[in-house]
Amino acid sequence: MSPTPRTAPRRERARAATIDEIKQTALALMREGGPAAVRFTDIAREMDMTPPALYRYFADRDELISALITDAYEALGTEVAKARAEVPDGDIAAWFIAAAQAYRRWAHREPQQFALILGLPLPDYAAPVDGSTSEAAGRAMAQLSTLFVEALHSGQLRPPRLRDVHPAVEHCATLKAAHTKVSVGPELFQAMLHAWASLHGFTSLEANGHFEWMDPEARDALFLGQLRLAAEAAGLPTLPPADH
Repeated sequence: MSPTPRTAPRRERARAATIDEIKQTALALMREGGPAAVRFTDIAREMDMTPPALYRYFADRDELISALITDAYEALGTEVAKARAEVPDGDIAAWFIAAAQAYRRWAHREPQQFALILGLPLPDYAAPVDGSTSEAAGRAMAQLSTLFVEALHSGQLRPPRLRDVHPAVEHCATLKAAHTKVSVGPELFQAMLHAWASLHGFTSLEANGHFEWMDPEARDALFLGQLRLAAEAAGLPTLPPADH
């Protein structure tokens, strides 16, 4: 008979609930005024607390921002992982499409969190070096690199369209390999970055309203075309054109 799970003491539950409320209040303020709107004075006012009381939960604004960034990366990573899990093993083309659509879907649903982690850097904020934000970002963004490695190992990855790698980019690939579990050559490293830049560029333009002049069906078709183009350039297997 398995032991009964331990219930957290009332004080721990109350503290966790307050921390969650602080985060949710900060996110609500972000929706109204953007990431820069996260200020202890405003959060305290919304929660009917005094600003000094917030310091019992977060050492300062940077620690709160770091927690929000960590949560956002974890949410994005979970969204992409769930989409990938619904694709049959070995179907790299469908895997790429599913992951990219999840990335875009999450950005559309959570525009402020998307802006917080993948938009302009916040003024006067410095992320902790090798802290929770870096670890969460690494887990979320590893979804794409893992896809490329799987394509390589399964023999489904063709040489990328662009094969010459600038020495500066090659140096970046070497540095990145020293700090991650996934080590790939400069060509593949560059191809992964090109694919991500293509995906993120479209998603960012759309999240900031630059495709509002197109109807949703046209935007969907354009996005799928962008993914097919990115996959072809990166050497990934591509899905056939969508039916008209």
